[in-house]
Amino acid sequence: MRKLLLAIMLLCGLGIANAQFMQPIKVSVKCDKSSDTEAVITFSATISDGWHMYSTNVVPDGPTPTTINIEKISGAKLDGALAPSKAPIKKYEEMFGTDVYFFENTATFTQKVKLLGGKYEIEGYLEYGACNDENCIPPTAVDFKFDGEAPMPKAQEKKPEGKEEAKAPAAEETKAEDAEAEKVDVAEETAEAADTVAAEADVAGSEPAEGIWAPVIDQLKAFDEGGNSNAADSSLWTIFILGFVGGLIALVTPCVWPIIPMTVSFFLKRGTTRKSTEEEKAAAKKRGIRDAMLYGVSIVVIYVALGIIITAAFGASALNDLATNAVFNIIFFLMLVLFGVSFIGGFEIALPSKWNTAVDSKANSTTGLLSVFLMAFTLVLVSFSCTGPIIGFLLVQVVTSSLVGPIVGMFGFALALALPFTLFALFPQMLNSAPKSGNWMNVVKVTLGFVELAFALKFFSVADLAYGWGLLDRETFLALWIAMAALLGAYLIGWIRFPHDEDEYDEEGNVIVNHKTSIPRFMLALISFAFAIYMVPGLWGAPLKAVSAFAPPMKTQDFNLYEDNEVKPMFTDYEEGMRYAKEKGLPVMVDFTGYGCVNCREMEAAVFVDPAVAEIMTEKYVLIQLYVDDKTKLPEPVIVNDAGSQRKLRSVGDKWSYLQSSKFGATAQPFYVLLDADGNVLEKSYSYDEDVQKFHAWLNSGLARFAAK
Repeated sequence: MRKLLLAIMLLCGLGIANAQFMQPIKVSVKCDKSSDTEAVITFSATISDGWHMYSTNVVPDGPTPTTINIEKISGAKLDGALAPSKAPIKKYEEMFGTDVYFFENTATFTQKVKLLGGKYEIEGYLEYGACNDENCIPPTAVDFKFDGEAPMPKAQEKKPEGKEEAKAPAAEETKAEDAEAEKVDVAEETAEAADTVAAEADVAGSEPAEGIWAPVIDQLKAFDEGGNSNAADSSLWTIFILGFVGGLIALVTPCVWPIIPMTVSFFLKRGTTRKSTEEEKAAAKKRGIRDAMLYGVSIVVIYVALGIIITAAFGASALNDLATNAVFNIIFFLMLVLFGVSFIGGFEIALPSKWNTAVDSKANSTTGLLSVFLMAFTLVLVSFSCTGPIIGFLLVQVVTSSLVGPIVGMFGFALALALPFTLFALFPQMLNSAPKSGNWMNVVKVTLGFVELAFALKFFSVADLAYGWGLLDRETFLALWIAMAALLGAYLIGWIRFPHDEDEYDEEGNVIVNHKTSIPRFMLALISFAFAIYMVPGLWGAPLKAVSAFAPPMKTQDFNLYEDNEVKPMFTDYEEGMRYAKEKGLPVMVDFTGYGCVNCREMEAAVFVDPAVAEIMTEKYVLIQLYVDDKTKLPEPVIVNDAGSQRKLRSVGDKWSYLQSSKFGATAQPFYVLLDADGNVLEKSYSYDEDVQKFHAWLNSGLARFAAK
C-alpha cells in the first residue's frame, strides 16, 4: 500500500516531468513486403534502464497495453493481431494489484498485412503504456503511414472463357462498381470531414482559409480584449487563497500542530543551559528568532519547488488535454479516495521511515543554515500523512487551472504553514494561549476525509462525461453526495465513530459513552445536514446552483421536472449552426465549453438560467455550444497547421479546440463570442463572470452592432 501511495504522489509531480524530459521509450516503425501478397509492419522499441513497456495482454484494471489502431486502410487488410516477437515478462505489480506483462531494454511487435493487389495505403498509430518502479507515463501514440503497390492476383489477370466463365466479368464489373461506389463514399466522407475542419481552416499544404473559419484575432483586439488578463489575475488570487486555506487546515492536523511548540521552544532555547547568563540567553533568543524565520522561509521554498516541478511537468498546451484525460482523472479519483479513506481512519499514509531518519540525522549533524533547512525538510516528511492528502487535493484543483497555478497554490499553502512557526518565535507568550492538542484535531481530519471523497467523484465524472461511459449520471452523483453529507453530520453529532477517534474517560477511568457534543461540532453538523437536505430536490432536476460547478450537467438527468427552465443549445456543430444563421439572418453566440469545466457549469447555473438572458440567447441568437473535450472520433483524422507545426485532429473535441485557438486565439473555457453569419466578430469575447447584468448588456451590445450592419 505504501508503494502504491508513493507512486501516485510521484506521478502527480516528478513522474510526469521525468516522462516528458527523459522520453523513456523510443519507438521506430517500418513496413517490409515479405511477398507479393503480404507485408509486415514492425515496431521496434528501445526502453530506458529501469523502465518497462507493457505487452499486448489486456489486464482488467491494469496498465495500458500495447495496441495497434488503424485509422485508414485501402488495398489491404490486417492478418491476425499485433504480436510481440518474444514472450513478455510476467510479474505481480503492487501499483495495479495484479499480474502484468511487460518488456525491458528492447521490445519488438509485428503486425501482418495481406495485400489485395494494386495500390494500398495503411495509416494509424501504435499506443502503449510504460512504467518504472515509481511512476508511469500517460498512454503514448506513435503515428505511422505506409503506401505502395502490389501485383494483382493472377486469377484476376486471366481472361474468362466459355459460358461459365463469362459470368466472371459481370461479377468483376459489379465488384469494380461497388469498389468505385465505396471510393465515392469514402471520398464524400473524407470531404465532409475535411469540410468540417480543413475546407474552412488552414489545412496543411493549403492557402489560408476564408469564410467562417478565418481568424478574427485582430478583430477581437480591436474591441479592446483586455478583460482576460483581469480574469487570469482573479483566478490566480483564487488559487492563492485556496492554497492558503489548505495550509491553515494542515496546521490543525495531528501531524503538524503538536510540532509547533516543540520546534519553537527548541529554537529559542538552543545553545543555553540553566547556568547561562542573561546576555547568553538574550543572544540565544535572537538566534532562535532568526532560525525560526529561516525555518519558515525554508518551508515556503520546499513547497514552491514542488509547484515549480508540477508547472514544468504540465505545459500550457497539455493542461486542457489533462483536464479531460481519462487516465489523468481516474488516477486522481483513486488518489482522493485513498486519501479520504486514510483520513477517516482506514489506514495510515506515511513515507518510508528511513527517509525521515536520514534527513533528521543529517539535520542534527549539520550546523548553520543547512541545518535549519534540513529541519524544515524533516517537518515536510514527518507531516506527510496529514499534509499529503491536502496537497494532492490542492494540486488536482490548480494543475489544470493555470500554467503558474501550482506555484501560486503551493506558495499560499506553505505561507500559511510557515507563519505560526515565525509568529510564535517572535511572540512566544502566544504559545500559552494556543489550543492544546486533542481529539478535536482528529475531527478535522475526518471532516476533510469526507470532503476528499466527495470531490473524488468530480474527477470520475469528468472522465465519464468526456468518454461517454454513462456510469455516473447527475442523480447518482447527487445521491452519493447526499449520503456523504448526512454521514458527516452524523459523525459530527456523535452518532458514529471511526478508528482514530479517542475514547473519553471520567474521573474514575470509565469510558464515557454519552459524551456531550460541543457547540462547534453541533454547528458543523447542522450545516452538513442542511446541505444534504438542500441537494435532495436535485434528484428531480432542481438546478442546485451551489453544486452546479461539480455535479454532472443537467442533460445527464434521467428524470427532470425542471426541464423547461434549462437553456438548450440550438446546435452542437459549428458549420450547421452558421448555415442556419445565414438562412434565418440571425447573429450567433458560440459557447466554447467542456465537460470538465467547473466555471462553465457555474455560468450555466448562475447566468444562463436568468429569464432575460435565456430569452435573448434562445430567441434572438443562434446558440452553438461546442465541447472542446468531446472524445467522439471524427470520420477521418484531419491534419492542420497549428502554430507553425502539423497537428492531427482525431476527435470532435480536437476540432473545436483547434477552431477556438486558430480563429479566436484563445484556449481557456468558458469562452463566449458573438458573430454574424459570415464569422465576423460583433463584440469582444466574454469569459467567466457571473454578473448577470453585465452578461445581459454584452448580449444586447452584440444585437445592436448586428442591427447596424
